[in-house]
Amino acid sequence: MALVAPVTIQKISGDGLKETPDLLAVEEPLEIRLGFGPVDDRQQRSVAVTMRTPGHDEELAMGFLFTEGIIQRPSDIISCRHCVQDSAKEGNVLRVELHPDVVVDWARLNRNTFTSSSCGLCGKTTIDAVMALTPGPVSSDFLLEPTVLHALPERVRTAQRAFAYTGGIHAAALFNAAGTVLLVREDIGRHNALDKLIGAAFWQNGLPLSQSGIFLSGRIGVELVQKSWMAGVPLLAAVGAPSSLAVQMAQEAGMTLIGFVRDERFNVYSKAERINVHSLLATSL
Repeated sequence: MALVAPVTIQKISGDGLKETPDLLAVEEPLEIRLGFGPVDDRQQRSVAVTMRTPGHDEELAMGFLFTEGIIQRPSDIISCRHCVQDSAKEGNVLRVELHPDVVVDWARLNRNTFTSSSCGLCGKTTIDAVMALTPGPVSSDFLLEPTVLHALPERVRTAQRAFAYTGGIHAAALFNAAGTVLLVREDIGRHNALDKLIGAAFWQNGLPLSQSGIFLSGRIGVELVQKSWMAGVPLLAAVGAPSSLAVQMAQEAGMTLIGFVRDERFNVYSKAERINVHSLLATSL
């Protein structure tokens, strides 16, 4: 399925107008269904519908299920594939077959989906629920030079294939301490891009991501900190601003949270010791 869709637009510049072709980021629904239960009593249930940009759907599903605490390891999954029975939804329904031994806590899944800013939960309740799913605060000796952060926006933008055509799609990128971009995933939704990235690492047995950082192309909401914490990420950085609850959760998680990474500057909101500021201090003296 295509990441972009062609359209014809009326482009107005100054007093001029011309008809010209353009490209838009594709947005379509993806329904994630679970197959679960013992071998002699398999059941199916829809767990989520998200608006996403098609591509890497399996990684999106695995990242979502992992960060919601439904699966813990690749062996929990028997198969993950698109359903083809309904031609009207072709490519937009994904069924994940869980191992018969996997017990799904449906009540916990319902409680821990924090994708809405109006979910009505207070900050402490949200953080306590996420802490119950994680092994505790992130422990890592990950250390980053400021120059690495300064270079990340351009390096990630260069790797954003769909953004180059549309200008309307988010990215989540995995990078190491040297600033090498290891993996990039794109989606019209910020949380979907991150789910795809974490899902790819999950399937490659790469979790926890204790020696990597994640860079996001937009703002940092609490759900993005939650997902990164579940993946064991020590440092989360973004072009945009974090919310107050995102900062609060990052502090509880022991994660370094960095915002406004652009134009040779950035703000550190928690765990600043993972940024090597000694050279900056020496320069300012």
